[in-house]
Amino acid sequence: MITENKNLSLEEQVFRTLEEEIISGVYAAGESLTELGLSAKLGVSRTPIREALRRLEQEHIIEISQKGILVLGVSQKDLEDILEIRSRIEGLAAYMAALNVTDEQINQLREAVELQEFYVLKKDADRINGMDSKFHSLIYRFSGSVPLYDTLMPLHKKVLKYRRTSVEDEARSSYSSMEHRAILDAIAAHDA
Repeated sequence: MITENKNLSLEEQVFRTLEEEIISGVYAAGESLTELGLSAKLGVSRTPIREALRRLEQEHIIEISQKGILVLGVSQKDLEDILEIRSRIEGLAAYMAALNVTDEQINQLREAVELQEFYVLKKDADRINGMDSKFHSLIYRFSGSVPLYDTLMPLHKKVLKYRRTSVEDEARSSYSSMEHRAILDAIAAHDA
C-alpha cells in the first residue's frame, strides 16, 4: 500500500516501491505481474502503475510484452557486470569528490561513516546497509558530476539484495567500514 508522500508524485512512489520490491526479491525473476494486481496491492489506480512499469522496463528490471509483464530482476551475470563497472568508476567518483568536497560535505561523509561503524558494533544489518548506501550516494553526489551520479546510483540500487547479504557477514561489514574510513580520510585530506 502506498502512503502519500507530498514530496514525490504518485507515479514516483509507485516506481520506487516496485523497483525496491523487485530488486530485493519480493517479486522473483520469472514471476508474472498484472497492472490490475499491482493496482489492488498498492491501492492506486492503473495509471501510475502503467507509468512506473514503463520506467521499470527502461531499467531492464521487467519486460512488457503481449504475453504480460515478466520480472527480470538482476541476474548473476548482471551482478558480475555491475560490480566490474562499479569497481572501475567509483574510484573516479572518489577522485572527483576529493577535488571538489566542502567542509560541510566532509561532515556529512564523516557522519555516515561514524554511524556505519556504530551499527557494525551493534550488528544492525539494516542500518549498516543504509549507511553504506548513504556513503556511496554522497560520494557520487559530491563528485560534482551529474552523469557520474546518474550512472552509479542505478547500479548501486540494483545490487541492494546482494549488499544486504554482504553486510550480514560481520567480518565483511567490519572490513567495509574500515575501507569507508580510509576513503573518508583521503577525501577529507583532498587526496585525489
